[in-house]
Amino acid sequence: MRFLSILIIAGSITLSAACQSNNPMDATHKGNPHYSRTDKTKLKVSNEEWKKILPREVYDVAREKGTEWAHTGKYNKTNDKGMYYCAVCGNPLFRSDAKFASSCGWPSFYEALGEGSVRYEDDNTHGMKRTEVLCDRCDSHLGHIFDDGPPPTGQRFCMNSIVLDFEPDK
Repeated sequence: MRFLSILIIAGSITLSAACQSNNPMDATHKGNPHYSRTDKTKLKVSNEEWKKILPREVYDVAREKGTEWAHTGKYNKTNDKGMYYCAVCGNPLFRSDAKFASSCGWPSFYEALGEGSVRYEDDNTHGMKRTEVLCDRCDSHLGHIFDDGPPPTGQRFCMNSIVLDFEPDK
């Protein structure tokens, strides 16, 4: 019985460590041949293939244009310095220096990293006129952009944590 308790505790510690890992090839990306933080090649992957590769929660937001509940995302209140990447393909998206506390319930940034990081599409769903933000490499839905952010841009990139990876500066 004692041996079984030790195994359960060891398994819990291992699982907990894996869930908290910032390693780009942690369990979230295992089996995803398209994930790379250095390859900038535009991806043409079908939703059928993404559905086989991605965790269900990531797929729902990234490919089905869903959203996570406000104030529930793991990066909503993160203030560490580092880089945010697309959780689907590894594309660099935002520096933490551009992150700000918007109180909207989602991680917010006043600017994207630059060319090749994100792209925009009109979104007229749900009776609203918005601008959708997508990963420029894999076309995954990240969130929306609004014109109510702080200087210097006046923009608020309202992103879903579930489709972001964060790597702290070393």
